[in-house]
Amino acid sequence: MINFKPILTEMRTSAILLFICISGLLNSCKKEVNKKISVSDKGIKQQIDYATGFEIVDYGSYKILSVTKAWPDSEVVFNYALLKDEAVLPHGIEVDATIQIPVKNIVVTSTTHLPALELLGVTQTLKGFPNLDYISSKTVRKRIAAGQIKDLGQNESINTESTISLQPDVVISFGVAGENKALNSIQRAGIPVFYNGDWVEKTPLGQAEWIKFFAALYDKEAIADSIFKDIETNYLTLKNRAQNANSSPTVLSGAMFKDVWYLPKGESWAAQLIADANADYLYKDTRGTGSTSLSIEEVLTTAQNADFWIAPNSFENYDELGNTSAAYQQFKAFKERKIYGFASAKGETGGLIYYELASSRPDWVLEDLVAIFHPELELDHKPHFFKALD
Repeated sequence: MINFKPILTEMRTSAILLFICISGLLNSCKKEVNKKISVSDKGIKQQIDYATGFEIVDYGSYKILSVTKAWPDSEVVFNYALLKDEAVLPHGIEVDATIQIPVKNIVVTSTTHLPALELLGVTQTLKGFPNLDYISSKTVRKRIAAGQIKDLGQNESINTESTISLQPDVVISFGVAGENKALNSIQRAGIPVFYNGDWVEKTPLGQAEWIKFFAALYDKEAIADSIFKDIETNYLTLKNRAQNANSSPTVLSGAMFKDVWYLPKGESWAAQLIADANADYLYKDTRGTGSTSLSIEEVLTTAQNADFWIAPNSFENYDELGNTSAAYQQFKAFKERKIYGFASAKGETGGLIYYELASSRPDWVLEDLVAIFHPELELDHKPHFFKALD
């Protein structure tokens, strides 16, 4: 899934930011044999409708949060015990980590984790983050300005001493098969590390439903259910409305890096959003959920006459795009000025809002795409992420 290039996949994968957010965790997951937990018929399993990578079972005085897909093709299940009201885990139950909830102090390692904290109203618990400049949330930036959140360096070399000094209740990290010395050091210091696999989900609503993962840490499941239900309703309403459009325009995505064009594969989150917007993604038949790399010749052959071109990397205007490569000027979407990107929507320190917020608000992404592909539907819409290039 991960390709160290500045152009990866159109949705949720973009070059530089995803590199920062995930590359440091390429070796993050331990190779332990799974701990075993006792399954009681008294536990109440939380309803998870779209996400496939985690489960939550509530046993009253404690919950078991199981991450079943921490990284692609993972066969390891991580079981975490969440203890309520200073409860003690019953004898004989073995888990990978144990914390008391609600969490009072937390460290997260990706900007994609931040919207869940904000939606749940718990940003005051955030104590540290690797590279604060990438954060766009106005709420979180106020806390940064007040000196309430510590910069922990870069994800690929997170400052373990600074992290340990914060004594967080838990560190939320990405998981990719391998070893990560920094995370191992944090765990040896007695600080639990939870792996979050939201980026492995194949559907937009599946990724958004990981708000329930964070809600479990704060005992705010009811709030998360309500928030997610609103997102789901908005998304499905937009999807249904798009089906009433008179046409399904053809769509190209991505751009080149060093003469290689990177675009999302046909089973990706990005491709699903285009399909749900009732458009014809020209690479919908490519297998897989990551990005694929193609020659400019191949892309011109397949997609030169695409009606729309979205997410052309970090380009914000046609002059810059056309001057970078004359090949770009050959596309119909370039000639007809039907290219849309999200690079112009930035936070106050230059972080791209799309990379922080889009996976939590797929309904906003879909709204942008439906408005772009089907202007005849006349959505009462103000762009959230995607805007026409200048």
